[in-house]
Parts: sequence; structure tokens; C-alpha cells
Amino acid sequence: MSAAGKALDPQAVTETPTPEVKSAEPDKLPVVVPRPARTSAPASEPTHSRWKWAVGGLLALVLAALMYLQPWATPIAAVMVETVAPGPVTRVLAVNGRIAEIRSVDVQPLVSGTLVEVPVAEGDRVIPGQRLMQLDSAAQQAFVRQAMAGLDAALVAQEDARATLARTRALGDTEARVVLESAVRAEQSAAQEVARMQALLEQAEIQLAKFTIRAPIAGTVLVLHADPGQSVDPATALLTIADLGQLVVETDVDESYATQIRTGQPAALQLSGEDVVHTGHVSFVSQRVDTDTGGLAIKLTSDEALTAPIGLTVTANITVDDRAAAITVPRAAIITDTTGDAVLLVKDGRALRRAVKVIDWPAARLIVADGLVAGDVVIADATGLADGQAVKVSP
Repeated sequence: MSAAGKALDPQAVTETPTPEVKSAEPDKLPVVVPRPARTSAPASEPTHSRWKWAVGGLLALVLAALMYLQPWATPIAAVMVETVAPGPVTRVLAVNGRIAEIRSVDVQPLVSGTLVEVPVAEGDRVIPGQRLMQLDSAAQQAFVRQAMAGLDAALVAQEDARATLARTRALGDTEARVVLESAVRAEQSAAQEVARMQALLEQAEIQLAKFTIRAPIAGTVLVLHADPGQSVDPATALLTIADLGQLVVETDVDESYATQIRTGQPAALQLSGEDVVHTGHVSFVSQRVDTDTGGLAIKLTSDEALTAPIGLTVTANITVDDRAAAITVPRAAIITDTTGDAVLLVKDGRALRRAVKVIDWPAARLIVADGLVAGDVVIADATGLADGQAVKVSP
């Protein structure tokens, strides 16, 4: 057995204490005995050191990044600015309205009955008194004939009474006074009966005329609501007649602007489906605000005659204010809080609050009535900015 084999076998070392083995092994015992315990300790020390260096380096990078970025500090905001200067300004209120007629009438019957004839159609032009519809009047015609017959009988009786009175007066003193007085009363009674029957006939004829529906105004038949054979009564709308000689635009404005709308203000009108813009003006302003809608009714009249169907949509721009020189700012530049309206100016790299008075209006730019002068540099959009915040002007 070799010396290496004996060193790896514990029994061989204890059972054979020969001098050769003792003299050959002393230098190798320190190498064999320490084994893994001493070899593992030196290997772990470099690993822990590397981790410590890695963590330390990472912390140093994070600290350096925080020092560079300084998230706790207020950032410098980049802003767009405007240098204000007076210029011509026009305040315009845009509304949508519809074409309407100046005058229209809903025709209703004055009596109940059945329609037997409708000689007009939608779109027909009519004149005052023109026959529009006819109701069945057979029963009323019978009343008229009856009244005429009664009048005829009353007239005959009146003639007889007049003749009797004339004969009595011709006899003179030969007739008793009582007879003369009786003849006078008979003639008066006959005259009264004639008047009564004439009134009945006139009443019957007036009632008969109601069975014929006639046009109350000149205009155009816009809508027909009834057909022959239909039973109608005074609550039934038969048709609508409108005077289309002059059209207007009917619309309303929010009550917030009610005090700024006046008759005579210019307006630009554009009919739906057209590219032409017609000039016009405010011709009517109601004196009552609708409490349900909060709207104020107005009417706009074109300076030239319009030809359009009733109900057509019209876009209208009403000029309520025209100034030769005024300062305006974007709506986004206005800050509104409990202290009022303000803007932010740029001065020495900071946002500086400036109180202003503006005329609120539904537009992208608002007129500044007080608080700014020509040359002030205003931040165009003050959203999210605070007074005194560091800012820089975007190129």
C-alpha cells in the first residue's frame, strides 16, 4: 500500500506505527486535518463584501438622483404668455332660432257638425272671406225656412191690421172710440210680430253662415287638421293660416344676458343649408322671462325679405357690444375664487397675482374692464399655478 493510501485510511494509521510512516507523514498532517471548516470561512468573506459594496453604491446613486431632482422643491413651470394691448373688440351672442310668421291664425268652427267639403289644400294662398270648409247645414237651413215662413205670416197679419185701422179711421165719428183704439193696438201688435220674426230670421241666417268656414285673413294654408266626413266642434282646430309676406326668426336668450339685449341691435342670420349670411336686427324683446326655462323670448328681422319654410333652423349672431379699443385675455387666464377675478403676470421669473374686473360672456376671450394696462405680460393659462410660483416662459 502506498503512503497516500495510508493517509486516507484511519485504521491503517493506528495499527501500523512504523517509523517510515511517522517520518513520511508529519508535513502532510496539517493539510489533511483542517479540511472544509477552514476552507469555507475564507470563501464567505469576499461574498459579503461584494454585497455591501453593491448596496452602498445603489444608495449613493439614489441619493445623488434625489439631490439632482429635488422632488420636494416646487418645480419651475413652463408657461405661455401674452403681452396685452388694446384693440377693437366685438361681443357677439350666438343663438339658434327658427323661421316664424309674423301673424297666423288657427281656424276653428263656431258650431258643431260634420265636414262635407274641404276645397283648399296645404300651401294654398287664400284671401279674407274665401270659403275654406263647409259643414252639413241641412237642419239649420230648415230653421231659416221656418223663420222666413213666420215672417211672411207676420207681414200678412200686419197688412190686415193696417187695412182695418185705415177703414176705421175713414168711418170717422160713426165708429165707436173703442173700436178705433182696438184697431190701433192690433196694428201695433202686428208690427211688433213682424219685427220679432225678422229677428228670428236674421238669427237663423247668422247661425247658418257659421256652417261655412271662411278665411279670416289673407295668407297661406300651413296645416290642415280635418278631412271631409269628420265630426267637429268649436274646440277642434281645422287649419292654420299664416301671413308669409314677412318672416322673422324666433329664439330666446338666457336670462343672464337679458339686460344686454335691446331692439335695434344688429344681427347676422344664416339659414340652415345656405352659405349666405343675411343682415338683420333685433325687432322684439319680451318683457317677461320664462320662469320654467329661464329664457327671454326675442325676434330677429332680416333687412331683406326671406323666403323659407316655417320652422327652418337659423343661426344668428347678435352684436351686443362693439368697442374700438379694449383689453382682452383668454378665458383660461382668469382665476376666480372667493376674492374675485384675477390673472397671473410674469415678473422676475415668478407668477404674480393681479386682481381684475372682467365682463363675463360666452366667448373664448373676455374683456378686462379694469386691472390691466398695455404691456402687462399675462400667463395665457393659469390652471394649476399659484401666486409666487417660479415660472419660465415657453418659447
